[in-house]
Amino acid sequence: MDLQDQLKNLFPDHIEETTDEETSESSKIWMQDDPLICKYEKRKGKPITIIEGYTGANEDFKILAKDIKTTLSVGGSFKDDKIIIQGDYRDKIMQLLKDKGFSVKRVGG
Repeated sequence: MDLQDQLKNLFPDHIEETTDEETSESSKIWMQDDPLICKYEKRKGKPITIIEGYTGANEDFKILAKDIKTTLSVGGSFKDDKIIIQGDYRDKIMQLLKDKGFSVKRVGG
C-alpha cells in the first residue's frame, strides 16, 4: 500500500483537484488591451521576427517567449522587453498569440 492509498483511506471524502500545466501556465499570463507588435527584420543578412509591446511583468513575457520557441522549435532570445525569434515566423506567431487571447498587430509588410 503506497502513500496515496493510505491518504485515501484516512480521508475518503477528499476530492483531488487536477490541474493541467498548460492551462495553469497560460492563465497566469496577464492579457493586455494594447496589441503586441510583430515585425520582421534582417540582421547580418539573417531574418528574425521581433515581438514587442507587452506591458505586463517580464516573467510572463519570458514564459510566452519560451512557449513560442518550443511550439515552433526555433531558437530565440528575450532582450530589452522584446522576444527575438530566429527566422520569419510572423504568421505562425500571430496565430499562436491570437489563440492565447492576445491582439496582435503586424508591422513591416
